[in-house]
Amino acid sequence: MALGTNYKMDDCAVALTLDVVGERWTLLIVSYLFFGLRRYSDIIKRLKMSPAVLTQRLNGLIENDLVARVPGPGAHDEYELTAKGETLWPIVSGLVQWGNGTFLEPEQRHEFTHRACGTDLDAAGYCPTCRIVPAARQIDRQPRAVDCAPAADARPEAEPRPLLQAARTA
Repeated sequence: MALGTNYKMDDCAVALTLDVVGERWTLLIVSYLFFGLRRYSDIIKRLKMSPAVLTQRLNGLIENDLVARVPGPGAHDEYELTAKGETLWPIVSGLVQWGNGTFLEPEQRHEFTHRACGTDLDAAGYCPTCRIVPAARQIDRQPRAVDCAPAADARPEAEPRPLLQAARTA
């Protein structure tokens, strides 16, 4: 039996947020959009999920104005985070940092840098040099020796890549 997807709690911000992004796969899809996957085929290949589920989650994100379907090269549409979707960065960053400290070895950890000054962000996403928490568009993801997310061709990157920049495709 499937779990319900509506918490029916109009006065609880957490419940209202989970109504939009709390289904299985949804935040993972959002995180991969931050890391540069944009094409449906790349997302499904990377996440190894059912096409029906991916379509359903993307449609829900589009309906809630978190993701937009945009024309891509050739005849293929791509998906990108909207301005509203980009405001999910602190949530995704928090999950990444928690996972870094809980599950991953140092060479596997995601490291982020504030592009304006080149300073590494702390675990809370704070730039100690500029004394701000930069928006996603102001952040570079540093290359890792072991890259699990998400260059579409799965090759480790040699240089930092801005968040939201399309990943290389095979």
